[in-house]
Amino acid sequence: MRIAQLAPLAESVPPKLYGGTERVIAWLVDGLVELGHDVTLFASGDSKTKGSLHAVWPRALRLGQRGVDPNAACALLIEAIAARASDFDVIHSHVDWLSLPVLSRTGVPYLTTMHGRLDLPGLAEVIGAFPNAASVSISDNQRRPLPDANWIATIQHGLPKDLFRPSYERGSYLAFLGRLTADKGPEEAMRIARAAGMPLRIAAKIPRAETAYFKKKLEPNIDGEEVQLVGEVNEVRKQPFLAGAAALLFPINWPEPFGLVMIEAMACGTPVIAYRSGSVPEVIEDGVTGFIVDNEEQAIRAVNDLGRLDRRAVRARFEDRFTSSRMAQDYEARYRELVARAKDPS
Repeated sequence: MRIAQLAPLAESVPPKLYGGTERVIAWLVDGLVELGHDVTLFASGDSKTKGSLHAVWPRALRLGQRGVDPNAACALLIEAIAARASDFDVIHSHVDWLSLPVLSRTGVPYLTTMHGRLDLPGLAEVIGAFPNAASVSISDNQRRPLPDANWIATIQHGLPKDLFRPSYERGSYLAFLGRLTADKGPEEAMRIARAAGMPLRIAAKIPRAETAYFKKKLEPNIDGEEVQLVGEVNEVRKQPFLAGAAALLFPINWPEPFGLVMIEAMACGTPVIAYRSGSVPEVIEDGVTGFIVDNEEQAIRAVNDLGRLDRRAVRARFEDRFTSSRMAQDYEARYRELVARAKDPS
């Protein structure tokens, strides 16, 4: 099939540092190419792909020229796919609702993967305007706020099987990887690690909007020894960071749509201690790939119970459930259904 993939422009595909959505898109495109499809990626010009790259903006917006109006870049993205829609058998959008007004009028089968939270004001009105727009969720929990959307599948993320080397040693510290925002739980992670008597290593970006939160709530507790901030990590540094941890702490306080870092940790053989929120019960198998807990007290006990888990079993469950080849095959099946339906609407 000839497949178009529309990527957000905030980060390159794959991203240089932080950027879960763009990383997943990169793995999906590569997986589809390996399945024999002709894939065109509409993304920033600094992206790298096994498919064909249609660059709609020179550099990713976050690390590019300051002051650029993101709406201008997005307008060019939508214009690019509008001009080339007839070149494809199916169009796959990863830019949420932005592309629907154009894609719904091209006559080409399309679907949208929703990568973010959906419990926001105004989204129900969008569903009402585009009731037939095919949507894919990345967890069943993610779609709960919008039950009337045209959900055609839940397809969980996957990453290349050999991207991360697993470690089957116990690990000497607890890890936190993600944005330093209150809903990701960095304060809780610090308290859990201290109470459990283990060092905490934090690999994370500090969003500009969260600088005050970092200065007030987090920085005073980062001593450089028991709690260390190592900054953002790329793919090369992420593997040893996660593989060397006794566990990944994931004490989230929001409806996480998926939580890519959980399967990245599992790929390294590292179990996950996560709060029971959002997609967590769909990703973590309690007592096998980690522990699902409801509060700090349970999380502390879980740290002490890590010896019960088999890191080889953690890696095995990753290989069974969360590879990018499985993800690409799942999407391929949905594409074929949409194309067949377009040819025979009855």
